[in-house]
Amino acid sequence: MSPYEILEVSPKACDAVIRAAYRCLVQRCHPDRNQGDAAAGERLSLINQAYAVLADPIGRARYDQNAGIAGVERRG
Repeated sequence: MSPYEILEVSPKACDAVIRAAYRCLVQRCHPDRNQGDAAAGERLSLINQAYAVLADPIGRARYDQNAGIAGVERRG
């Protein structure tokens, strides 16, 4: 699953959209809000890893190039 799929955003998404999606997902999937759900912690870990890749411009460019998404026009 790609970081874009995990954060539920398009590869064309700008940084502000990625940040907003990350915050929304963290609030919704946080283990404190989902007590007793072991999968919530794993999902939060995936969300954090995906955001770490996409929040860093160099990491995002590297991921896009390796995934064949290079040259995508970003709006925003």
